[in-house]
Amino acid sequence: MMAQEPLVIDVRNLTKSFAGKTVVDKLSLQVAPGEIYGFLGPNGSGKTTFIRMLCGLLRPDAGSGFCLGYDVLAESEKIKTHIGYMAQRFSLYEDLSVRENLNFMGRIYGIGNLRDAVGETLERMQLSPFAAQLAGTLSGGWKQRLALAACLLHRPRLLLLDEPTAGVDPKARRDFWDDIYSLAAEGVTSLISTHYMDEAERCHRLAYLAYGNLLASGTADEVIKSSGLTTWSLSGKNVHRLAPTLKSLAGVEQVVPFGATLHISGHDATQLERSLQPFMNGEYTSRKTAANLEEVFISLMQQQRVA
Repeated sequence: MMAQEPLVIDVRNLTKSFAGKTVVDKLSLQVAPGEIYGFLGPNGSGKTTFIRMLCGLLRPDAGSGFCLGYDVLAESEKIKTHIGYMAQRFSLYEDLSVRENLNFMGRIYGIGNLRDAVGETLERMQLSPFAAQLAGTLSGGWKQRLALAACLLHRPRLLLLDEPTAGVDPKARRDFWDDIYSLAAEGVTSLISTHYMDEAERCHRLAYLAYGNLLASGTADEVIKSSGLTTWSLSGKNVHRLAPTLKSLAGVEQVVPFGATLHISGHDATQLERSLQPFMNGEYTSRKTAANLEEVFISLMQQQRVA
């Protein structure tokens, strides 16, 4: 039997508070080599704080663990040299060219043979035609590619990417994910925070945070299955006018428009079907359907607020 590779991220009960408010509450996470791990949650859920603790930019108040084999408390400086961190906002110099930005980052990392390293990275990220262009004049998608290129210059084993596709067009998002999958095939691990449900489904596994707490983790299918949520699809003429009525029915927790249909969800499958029975007639078409990630995550947030 082959020995299992050590986990890239293995942290337990990481906790961080600011001004008496707990932002990350006893969060544990394990990520395997080459895995693309999605990190989801609403604004203020603690995603960015957790990522900054992993890469040594913030010190946890409590908890323990390892990132790339280094102790997150005692060896944070060593962690920094082996990761690529991409912040939410474009953080390179807009008044420098693409090549100048990469040269600058390469010097910070102390990369030998910098000219070759920058040239290879420009080629890999398809940035060579823009090498002399000022970074500030790039489109959102190309700025994103430049930021990722800067992360890759020193050949990191782990990428920590904080909402990297926010504000870019669909093609740029698809190109970005093609790059992430190529890197995963080479053994590079990625922890990616995102608000996009379609991106969550692209991840090997994912975790969902709200109010500093880990509410769910696993593959997309596992998270949906473990939610216990039942969903019905209802379609028909002017079906959207039924939404206020449906929301008031026993067993109904969510009513969400999807194109020309409504998705009605709840945890009590028997009560939900009983409440929807009057609408299961010739005027409307109804069918039980699988819950999706968005419905599951909204449900998790609602439960957390009640708790």
